[in-house]
Amino acid sequence: MKFLVFLSFIAFFSLNAQDKLKTITDEKSGKPMLVGIASRSAFQDTSYSWWYNSEYDNYRVKTKDLEGVAAKIKDFNITIVMGTWCSDSHREIPRFFKILDTLNFPENRIKLIMVDRQRKDLSGEVDSLKIELVPTIIFYNMGKEEGRITEAPQETLEKDTYNIVMGKPVENKDSTGKPEDK
Repeated sequence: MKFLVFLSFIAFFSLNAQDKLKTITDEKSGKPMLVGIASRSAFQDTSYSWWYNSEYDNYRVKTKDLEGVAAKIKDFNITIVMGTWCSDSHREIPRFFKILDTLNFPENRIKLIMVDRQRKDLSGEVDSLKIELVPTIIFYNMGKEEGRITEAPQETLEKDTYNIVMGKPVENKDSTGKPEDK
């Protein structure tokens, strides 16, 4: 009887885990893309590791631009919305993870949401996040959004992270590089 309960337990959690992340075929490129909630380990699949590992390994974190951030960022949660089909995500997300590793930021405070080309995930969670471009990195402190990096940093990932965590506004710009009208 205990064995049946154990098998039921395993099957329940396996099914729930499968509903959180799916690999689908990108209609535009014909390549696999991830959609749903993931962990960084998803990037070790050969479909994604070629760009993730290369960008992560070759990026040099500008630690001088992060002075004081490690002590304050530990109070934050970070949501990353990205597309495995997106070249900006290929560039920025491995670099951002390397910055987080440099800061010893805990993995359990990161939510990684993969979206399709229409910026949709499996649960519909991104609908409430007002995602216009990917990648979007959202910083939360005590449940309140403190800032976001959208598509590419305004200065550098390090400086934008510093500014958000230290409470300095990061000015969002439109695709021409001009400040957006609010």
